Amino acid sequence: MAFASAPVRRNADDLIVGLVSISDRASQGVYADEGVPSLRTWLDGALTSPWQAVERLIADDAATISRTLIELVDEQECDLVLTTGGTGPARRDVTPEATLAVATREMPGFGEQMRQISLTFVPTAILSRQVAVIRETVAHAALIINLPGQPKAIRETLEGLKGGEGMRAVPGIFAAVPYCIDLIGGPYVETNESVIAAFRPKSARRIKD
Repeated sequence: MAFASAPVRRNADDLIVGLVSISDRASQGVYADEGVPSLRTWLDGALTSPWQAVERLIADDAATISRTLIELVDEQECDLVLTTGGTGPARRDVTPEATLAVATREMPGFGEQMRQISLTFVPTAILSRQVAVIRETVAHAALIINLPGQPKAIRETLEGLKGGEGMRAVPGIFAAVPYCIDLIGGPYVETNESVIAAFRPKSARRIKD
């Protein structure tokens, strides 16, 4: 696959997001990919700050996944990379291993919360092996998160679950993403609070005019 040149970052607060759908059959054209479109749609509604996507549809192959993640962080300069698919216990599910292989540091809290959200619906959520990591180079760092493969599960994982009167019953993982990006030197990301409220300590919040 030929990779495009890196996106042009219009200003320091432009967020560049890598969206990676990992599926043998979708990458072969057997059926249409739903992972990347679902991610793009959710981010369009959740982010209020400027962002742009770099999209990839690849096979469930460890070397291909690792190579793609490296390219997105090191060359495309993505601040955040979201993957979907390949996180179960089947032999072809190698996304977590390929992600850990390119990591500088692991962020285990993301995986723990993703499984907690999914356990609300199905006991087989304990079979999910999603991980999140940080990849750092001399000049750049990015947060990489493995997400579920189904559009509904992607949305629930990112924004959490609502209880009575619209109150957030189980926090979604994206609430912690903007501050994590702050801490690794990325752009300041703001969200649509009706979808997901980004949490930051008061000392890390920008004062709005």
